[in-house]
Amino acid sequence: MFDTVLVANRGEIAVRVIRALRDLGLRSVAVYSEADRGAFHTRMADLAVEIGPSPSSQSYLNLDRLIQAAKETGAQAIHPGYGFLSESPRLARACAENGLTLIGPPAEAMASMGDKVTARGIMERAGVPVVPGTEAISETGEALEAAREIGYPILVKASAGGGGIGMRAARDEEELKYAITACSEAAARSFGDPRVFLEHLVEEPRHIEIQVLADNHGGTIHLGERECSIQRRHQKLLEECPSTAISPEMRQRMGEAAVRAAEAVGYRNAGTVEFIESRGSFYFLEMNTRLQVEHPVTELTTGLDLVVAQLRIALGERLPVRQEEVTWTGWSIECRINAEDPWQDFLPTPGRVTWYHEPSGPGVRVDSSLSGPGVVSPFYDPMVAKMVVHGETRDQAAARARRALHEYWIGGITTNIPYHAVLLADPDFLAGRLTTEFIPTHPELLDRARDWRSAQEEAMRGFATDRRRVAAMAAAVAAAGGA
Repeated sequence: MFDTVLVANRGEIAVRVIRALRDLGLRSVAVYSEADRGAFHTRMADLAVEIGPSPSSQSYLNLDRLIQAAKETGAQAIHPGYGFLSESPRLARACAENGLTLIGPPAEAMASMGDKVTARGIMERAGVPVVPGTEAISETGEALEAAREIGYPILVKASAGGGGIGMRAARDEEELKYAITACSEAAARSFGDPRVFLEHLVEEPRHIEIQVLADNHGGTIHLGERECSIQRRHQKLLEECPSTAISPEMRQRMGEAAVRAAEAVGYRNAGTVEFIESRGSFYFLEMNTRLQVEHPVTELTTGLDLVVAQLRIALGERLPVRQEEVTWTGWSIECRINAEDPWQDFLPTPGRVTWYHEPSGPGVRVDSSLSGPGVVSPFYDPMVAKMVVHGETRDQAAARARRALHEYWIGGITTNIPYHAVLLADPDFLAGRLTTEFIPTHPELLDRARDWRSAQEEAMRGFATDRRRVAAMAAAVAAAGGA
């Protein structure tokens, strides 16, 4: 049992977890780096502790300091959010060694799914479909021979880590040689592990993931799929639930496969099994052993609070529903609002936010790291917020998202809001014609987004002028003694 939880993260996910803790009457402890002094999540928590300098390696990734902060504040549990140490078996083991409850899966489950080659083997034995591929490979000659057996095109992937880092495609032997070298070097830099493996490159793929929940009493359920095909540089930009590609029959098959995957590694708490879908077939991609950024779209369509479910499972409770009780209502879309420049290959644009106005109205939810003007730090991920909408149909959800984006005003930095706005109006998107190559195959969206941005900036100038006029009138009234 626990009544105080240290949230080992920052930004909007820290705020999200703190809100769930307050819903359950539990105390929250926020941690922050030098760069995050006074950040929104530190003001939301019951207690906040500084844990180190701005670089994440010296603060949010400093395992010893996090454990120390938990002990100093009397926290009996740690919620890692996502990113940082959320999928680290080291964190799970450190919690166990120090008598702390981790709001997450066992270390063994994390380790099993953390290495993609190991995970492939486990999935094959569990009867989960996998893309034809290899074990870990370290020699180019071995890779060339394996590629001839698998068949081109080939995808070269890092054995450790995730996020698409190092991933390269190859359509012949010369491309494969380069892809192996480039992927291995990127994997060594990012994960300290240069090993790679090969998979057959699935054509016209869609990225579909299944949310699972597992308790400590042998219960495991799935909560349906999320469509995550809208990506740039293998990083998700927009997600929705459900998917236009998935029929009820396929949802059942994918859900059952995801449950088998979770049970095969003794999984507990919330996790996500990711698949590649193409032309009616699906294949295991990886398992994220943590809460996902896009979890709100599942919450809005199922009516289940996933963070509260995480906490209740960690407290020893059974799953909130049985599989046959899970239902999906309407359609949800999430836009990741990032400080990035779509016209410069989505490069991050950190800086000071001078103007901040969130959208509202029917069907709109915003999970943000800001409560007003502030700073998007160059030290961390550039995501500012997640704007999530829900409608009775996909068309209504898209319309509400477009309306909300028109109301979402962030001044002082460049964001991807204009890109989301034109993406949500694109005929191919509205028709559900999606693949993971949607963004690179729709370059015309950049010109449309530039025009949209100009129109919104003009509206923002008028709104700011009105605010200054009201402020000036109020000051004049106060000066005249009428206040």
